[in-house]
Amino acid sequence: MLMVPLLAGCAGPLSTLSPQGPAAAEIAVLWWAMLAGAMLITIMVLALVWRGFARAEGNAPGETFWIKGMGLGFSFAVLIAVVGAGIWVGERIQPRPGADVIRVEAIARQWGWRFLQPGPDGTMIETERRLYIPAGQPVDVVIRSEDVIHAFWVPQLAGKMDALPGRDNLLRIEAFLPGLYHGTSAEFSGIGYAGMRFEVLAYDPADPPAFTDPDFTDPDERPPE
Repeated sequence: MLMVPLLAGCAGPLSTLSPQGPAAAEIAVLWWAMLAGAMLITIMVLALVWRGFARAEGNAPGETFWIKGMGLGFSFAVLIAVVGAGIWVGERIQPRPGADVIRVEAIARQWGWRFLQPGPDGTMIETERRLYIPAGQPVDVVIRSEDVIHAFWVPQLAGKMDALPGRDNLLRIEAFLPGLYHGTSAEFSGIGYAGMRFEVLAYDPADPPAFTDPDFTDPDERPPE
């Protein structure tokens, strides 16, 4: 119950606990698994402290119980479960070739983003600070930088991927439903880093919008909807 007020602060357009795509949903499951593992270990430590103060003389478990059972067995069981979940999720969110996969580009610079994406007729269209993708369809984002290291991150759609100068990185994103999703650079890159935000507009493939640059304002400065 103590966690409920704390988790309420994790809501918002940049929350990983409000997944809106397959990859983000997998990452959210991993987050909850790691939280459960951390809570189990914390409970075990608190139980040991309580046991140390409350046990009766001459009625204590032996070293085998504490060292092999609780110290090694329990801790390694939790660690193996969490690492296994991480490997399982990491494998499932890898981009793989497919006939329905769309390829777009995200190019970072100090301090903004521009995107290249196919329009409704297949022609490549360049936009600033807003990436257009069809909802319900996997999209591979080729990420690079024109100067220093940045990071492409849309928490509700996928994990984070670095944008490196001279190197292309690939990240799979997908939105379950049409909507506007917020992204940011998650890598400090200088004094303008905090304003390096962008948007991903997932549109209905049957009703594509005009691909235009947004009248962009920082999500934190917008009035509540």
